[in-house]
Amino acid sequence: MIRKSWHEKVAYQIYPKSFCDSNGDGVGDLRGVIRKLDYLKGLGVDIVWLSPIYCSPLADQGYDISDYYSIDPLFGSMDDMDELLTQAKQRDISIVMDLVVNHCSDEHEWFQKACADPDGRYGKFFYIRDWKEGDPLPCNWRSYFGGPCWEKLPGHDDKIYFHAFHKKQPDLNWENPDLREEVYKMVNWWLDKGLGGFRLDAIINIKKLLPFRDFPADREDGLCSIHRMLEQATGIGQFLGEMRDRTFAPHNAFTVGEVFNEKPEDIPDFIGANGYFSSMFDFAETILNHSDKGWYDQAPVTAEQYKAACFQSQEKAADIGFLSNLIENHDESRGVCRYIPEEDLSLTSKKLLAGLYFMLRGLPWIYQGQELGMENPVVRDISQVNDISALDQYQVALDAGLSPAQALKSIQMHCRDNARTPFQWDATANAGFTTGTPWLPVNSNYKTLNLAAQIDDEDSVYNWYRKLIRLRKDPVWKETVVYGELIPYLAKQKNLMAYYRKGEKTLLVAGNFQRQPQTMALPAPVGEVLLNNLDGFQVEDGQLCLEGYQFVVFSLEEK
Repeated sequence: MIRKSWHEKVAYQIYPKSFCDSNGDGVGDLRGVIRKLDYLKGLGVDIVWLSPIYCSPLADQGYDISDYYSIDPLFGSMDDMDELLTQAKQRDISIVMDLVVNHCSDEHEWFQKACADPDGRYGKFFYIRDWKEGDPLPCNWRSYFGGPCWEKLPGHDDKIYFHAFHKKQPDLNWENPDLREEVYKMVNWWLDKGLGGFRLDAIINIKKLLPFRDFPADREDGLCSIHRMLEQATGIGQFLGEMRDRTFAPHNAFTVGEVFNEKPEDIPDFIGANGYFSSMFDFAETILNHSDKGWYDQAPVTAEQYKAACFQSQEKAADIGFLSNLIENHDESRGVCRYIPEEDLSLTSKKLLAGLYFMLRGLPWIYQGQELGMENPVVRDISQVNDISALDQYQVALDAGLSPAQALKSIQMHCRDNARTPFQWDATANAGFTTGTPWLPVNSNYKTLNLAAQIDDEDSVYNWYRKLIRLRKDPVWKETVVYGELIPYLAKQKNLMAYYRKGEKTLLVAGNFQRQPQTMALPAPVGEVLLNNLDGFQVEDGQLCLEGYQFVVFSLEEK
């Protein structure tokens, strides 16, 4: 593996709408991000990814872009963006934006022109097909937000267009080289401006299985999961390799792909020496227990499942390249609520989860508020839900025979609103996020769970993350923590997640992923204890005694 400067860094995701509101309109903005750059620097962050801030009608919270070259006034102006890039650079922080090019907004100029002239240049930027009422659709794929992937083309009763996501997000036709040229021009415009790189949204979807065809239905609606198509689509490398060579590579830009359904043999193509991307997110843990029936059918994730998924991903990436490791993002529930049983949620268990994922080989990502141990809010009525995917899944649950109360409970764990509630800065009104009315209600626990309560508390989750970051950057241990091989240890011992990090030195990372104490055999005497989320550390007769949810990192003495 060729070493890159970004390998040693720590990355952070900001959901701008919920991070910091500078003008009291209830919505976070770019000036709010600028205001908090010193906070990010103090935490130890080097790379910041901003979720979409482009002009958008916000049908899908900014992932429906109507103008790639403009900042939505909701978030500020291009002058604010330029200042953010300048201020971040002064702090050695690189800014990364979302690159959303599987689809655009139906309010984008391209789609408006396609509607005006479906057979013209811009009509070929999309998947538009002739169709009349009563005809079968070109395929029976279900969109990610529910319902068929086809919608009538505005102004045309005899034509339909394809959308893998919301109907206001028409898919772009990457088979058209004219469209690709427009995308590359836009990407280079941003990189020339000084942007550090991109997170590539839904990028695996740009290659469709053509010609369109049906798959066996997996629900009573007669539709099938669009993932069936992704499993069979081939040839995406043509598009990704071309985009890399025309945009990312000449700028030495950092890129991280949102990639699902990759095959092990394709990993070198994605993140190898000449990969399409610098890195790609490891979603093996976040898709655990997925069910084609819907969220209501998903079982809770167990400690053993989490451990197995992490180790499988590490083995798959091996020395090919760096994965981007996470426990949550803007599309997921809060990691501490997903991977820790509700009855076991505590300061200790939150630190264990943080340590287990952060010490994995790869680039660690922190999602805003994760460093505080922020939790999912309690939703008491469907009217409180903003997330369009959760609203769809609520209806799926009702259609499956669940009561409204059961359906509401079934969406609470996976609702995207969980991670989108405002950042909890302090115990003042609206958690210090805004002086106005927040666009999404603040979690009711903000008066006790907030940054101000944690920043000076050495035992807090916030300062635990700072300790993890300091260890990663410590000159004595950096070579091992960043580049050391990851080797599972005692992988068959239930609810114990332990692994070596072997480089210039050898570290053993161990976490007791249950409330009951347990012991683990030591392969060698304990050397220096680098991290411990509890005060005690007991060794008896070559056995390490771990309390419930205890997490430790230590060196081993040579025998």
